[in-house]
Amino acid sequence: MNLSKYVLTATLWLAATSAGMAYADGVSSLKDFFLNTQSMRAEFKQEVVDKQGRKVQKVEGTMQLQRPNKFRWDYQKPYEQQIISDGKQVFLYDVDLQQVTVRDLSKTLGSSPAAMLAGGEAVEKSFTLKNAVRKDDLTWVLALPKDKESGFDRVLLGFKEGQLKKMELYDSFSHVTHIAFNQIERNPALTTQTFLFTTPKGVDVVGE
Repeated sequence: MNLSKYVLTATLWLAATSAGMAYADGVSSLKDFFLNTQSMRAEFKQEVVDKQGRKVQKVEGTMQLQRPNKFRWDYQKPYEQQIISDGKQVFLYDVDLQQVTVRDLSKTLGSSPAAMLAGGEAVEKSFTLKNAVRKDDLTWVLALPKDKESGFDRVLLGFKEGQLKKMELYDSFSHVTHIAFNQIERNPALTTQTFLFTTPKGVDVVGE
C-alpha cells in the first residue's frame, strides 16, 4: 500500500456529526453528539500534509453514519474508494486495485477516531478529552488516545453552533489530516442497505 493509500486508510475510521445547540466548550459539544445524534450525512474535503507542510493527498467525497458502529465513506475524487462498516465488519474497497480488505470491527476501532464518533458514548474510556483554543471562529476539543498503539498522536475537532465542521488528525508518521465537512444533515433516515457491502464479481477479497 503506497503512502497516499495508507493515509486514506488511516483516516477512513472517521465519521462526523452535527449537534443541535451551540456550547461554550468543545468537550460539551462532543458529548452532546453522543446524546443527540444517531445518524448523519455530509460531504467532505480531505487534505493531508507531511511534517514539512507539503501536501501529499487531496480527496473529497461523501460520508454517512449511523450509531452505533455503522458508517460509510465514499471517496470520489481523484480516485474511487469505499469504506463501509455494517456494525460487525469493515470493508475497504479499492476500485483501482479491484480488491476488498475485510477487518473485524472490534479490532479496527480500538482508540481510533471512529471509536470516538461512531462507537458510543464511552468516549472517555479510550480518549482523554481537553478543551483547545484556536484563533478562529470554531470551538475545539483535543482528544488524546489512551492506547499508544492507536496510530494517532492526537485528534482535534472543531465545532460551530453545535455542528462538527472540521477534524485534524496527527498520526505517528508526522502527517496531519485536515477534514472539512459541509452540507451536514443531522439524523437523516438511513436504510440498513446503506451500510451493507456486496463484493463485486471478480474482485479479490483479503483479510477475512
